[in-house]
Amino acid sequence: MNRILVVEDEARIASFIAKGLRAEGFTPTVVGDGITGFDYAMSGEFDLIVLDIGLPGMDGFTVLERLREEGSALPVIVLTARDSVTDTVAALEGGAADYMSKPFRFAELVARVRLRLRSTGQTVVNEDLTAGDVRLDLRSRRAYVGEREVELSAREFALAEVLIRHRGQALSREQLLSHVWGYDFDPGSNVVDVYVGYLRKKLGAALVTTVRGVGYRVE
Repeated sequence: MNRILVVEDEARIASFIAKGLRAEGFTPTVVGDGITGFDYAMSGEFDLIVLDIGLPGMDGFTVLERLREEGSALPVIVLTARDSVTDTVAALEGGAADYMSKPFRFAELVARVRLRLRSTGQTVVNEDLTAGDVRLDLRSRRAYVGEREVELSAREFALAEVLIRHRGQALSREQLLSHVWGYDFDPGSNVVDVYVGYLRKKLGAALVTTVRGVGYRVE
């Protein structure tokens, strides 16, 4: 089971990331400042770091710089401010493996985590998810019903992935919003219901069950 270090000082975002990673089968550890983050990163106990830039004690750029100076090749996914091209360029030039701009969708973050772990030869979760005759190929991001490929948008695929990964479990609309649309999405939106309708049309009406008063479930 891969261990992920999350260095993020905003409690709401840190909790959002940690809960999501745990649900996906990873083991997250959260710290809230750069100095502690650097010390943890150098412990050799982690497979990847999710690193915020705006940290107290030591900012994310400095953490990244010191890691590389110490010879650490640990993959780092940097969280940058919204639309900050300067932060993005600086992070990549400083040795980051990838970056995410805030606000972000959890499904995209976890896909990037898996990609970076795979590229470093770390153990990752199964590349296929199945439910009945529906199969999702996580590597190519393609969906199939039986042998027939079905075209899904990025959001449709992310929603299908979350539901199938947690098959047998009823997920609330709020949980699905957080995983697929991000932590700052309007909780009053009916976008989940709309996209469940899209999945039923494309992957079969029986795939997703409505759980009255709760949300949705894939059996």
